Amino acid sequence: MTEDCRPKTALLLYYITDRSQFPGDEDSRRSQLLATVTQAARCGVDYIQLREKDLSTHDLETLAHEVVQLKTENNKLNTGVLINTRTDVALACGANGVHLRSDDISPAEARTIWSLSGAVTRATIGVSCHTRAEVARAAEEGADFAVFGPVFEKVTGKSRTRPTGLEALHEACQEKIPVIALGGVTLENAEACIRAGSTGIAGIRLFQEHEMDKVVGALRRLKAVVGPQASDLSNPRA
Repeated sequence: MTEDCRPKTALLLYYITDRSQFPGDEDSRRSQLLATVTQAARCGVDYIQLREKDLSTHDLETLAHEVVQLKTENNKLNTGVLINTRTDVALACGANGVHLRSDDISPAEARTIWSLSGAVTRATIGVSCHTRAEVARAAEEGADFAVFGPVFEKVTGKSRTRPTGLEALHEACQEKIPVIALGGVTLENAEACIRAGSTGIAGIRLFQEHEMDKVVGALRRLKAVVGPQASDLSNPRA
């Protein structure tokens, strides 16, 4: 197991994959996804969540094996690979853990499955949360972190997703578990999430639609500017 040498106060960066957002046919989208995963790992993104919900179990496992292999080709890379909801696929491909929906099995149940499988490494378990109560439950049930959102309004086609807002994010961050902000987060509004108390930034387009090294560098600099202090929602440049 590779030792993680990053500072414990560092901003957690969480890339969620979606190959459907890449142009071209399936082979092209898959190739672009794997290239982006490689860049994410090399640039020091903390976690990659493989979230290709349309794939069959066989195709998901095949892709997961490729993602894990890309990440492990260099054992100095500390990026963790998590599989969305599928603990069985995560175990089969040698991933670092699993990301659970808010209505999924509990983190405790996922950890039991992981332990009973004979895996020698501890599972990293994240949970999607939309309220402070869900974050509290995730913490109680042994999750390593919560991904909270959508913080900002998201527009997908003709549909809009109602945001939770920064105040709700701030409240969720009072629970005893790291909280990663998701949903409409950009380089322009990420600082507000950090000031609200978020210990990390998650996104799909944020990472897939920009040059990875520039996004990661900009987010790391934001954390350095804001610092580890408590949030201040009233003054974004305080």
